[in-house]
Amino acid sequence: MDYVIMIGQLILSLSLLIILHEMGHFFPAKWFGTRVEKFYLFFDPGFSLFKYTKGETEYGIGWLPLGGYVKISGMVDESFDTEQLAQEPQPYEFRSKPAWQRLIIMLGGVTVNFLLGFIIFAAVLFTWGEQYLPTENVKYGIYADSLGKEMGLLDGDQILAIGELPFKKFNDRLVVKEIIINNASTLKVEREGRDITIPIDEKFVGILSSTDNKNKALFYPRVPIVIGKLKKDGPAELAGVQVDDRIIGLNGTPIPFYSDYVKVIKEYKNQPIVLDIMRDKDSVQVTVNVTAEGIVGFYPQGPDYFFDMKRESYTLAQAIPAGFSKGMGFLNDQLKAFGQMFRGKIKASESLGGFGTITSLFPTTWIWEDFWRITAILSLILAFMNLLPIPALDGGHVMFLLYEVVTGKKPSDKFMEYATMVGFVIVISLVLFANGLDIYRYFFK
Repeated sequence: MDYVIMIGQLILSLSLLIILHEMGHFFPAKWFGTRVEKFYLFFDPGFSLFKYTKGETEYGIGWLPLGGYVKISGMVDESFDTEQLAQEPQPYEFRSKPAWQRLIIMLGGVTVNFLLGFIIFAAVLFTWGEQYLPTENVKYGIYADSLGKEMGLLDGDQILAIGELPFKKFNDRLVVKEIIINNASTLKVEREGRDITIPIDEKFVGILSSTDNKNKALFYPRVPIVIGKLKKDGPAELAGVQVDDRIIGLNGTPIPFYSDYVKVIKEYKNQPIVLDIMRDKDSVQVTVNVTAEGIVGFYPQGPDYFFDMKRESYTLAQAIPAGFSKGMGFLNDQLKAFGQMFRGKIKASESLGGFGTITSLFPTTWIWEDFWRITAILSLILAFMNLLPIPALDGGHVMFLLYEVVTGKKPSDKFMEYATMVGFVIVISLVLFANGLDIYRYFFK
């Protein structure tokens, strides 16, 4: 069921983005008197799932969910309709329009996606604001996971800065981003009352950007053990453990934090244990049978139970520039990531992904705030990728149009046909490669 929800979010998000992208081409074409023969969500080689004709345009839904398209009369595109090009240019055809009009038509799709990304970011901030955990509120320090410990972090550290950037919002993804994108080489922490600078080995750029580690945490807020929920008929519930109980010890050994509990509980598989519990103001002991998997059957309270979260609210006037800033920050990070890739610090095979990778961005529950935030990111990625100067993509057409505007020489239809064919092969190869990587990671890694 979780995958169904994730896939449903992916389909809705991409459908919205594709339709709006194609509208970015459709409306300028119509404004300039250019005939649009087809407007399709998804591709329709052989047949379509649905179609109807209104005026001169056929609208439909294809069966191959790799994108969408508008077929504009007199334009060399992935349909490779050469019959039309063999005839004399008609006034309603794309090739008959001035270069500046053709440029606007081709830039319409990416323009819509760029603007849409900024608008959605602004709308999310205006509607929900932005919630985060202030680092200063994390009074128990961190629990360092295996990657964090490999980097030099220890349980109880208070993170103060990553590189030159103060660590004000508690989020390990910020640390990951600064290391991968901005080459942060140090972590400043407070450890046992002293400020310590931890050097970060350059190898962690590759380690943290690898697909094996992308979703692995460096650290978590260290929290006490308070029962948030009990598994029905689980060992803890059957033994009499109650919601809001605070576990402070196990078999007489103090365990002040949940991370301490996780480390020791696996040692007691298929054994009874005695939990020392604070219940209201009373101290009680409860004997619980641990399962063969090392499970007691409770879910602990999360950081928001112990620490005050902060949610910033935005007026519309504040949300618009803040949304633009978020969008530009994301695009800037993408450019820097490409730079790291070209310098060999990030492997392309570790960064590329197909529909499986995109699907994994969505949560397993449908939360509109998360859905729209991810859709904003995908909109900017779609715009960015479409601007790449590859024939068959919008950026390839724009490249040739800019050449025509500067030189006054228009590439021949035959040249455009061959260039588009080469570009189409490149794009399909990249799509197959990216999705092939997903399949390999899922089945063979």
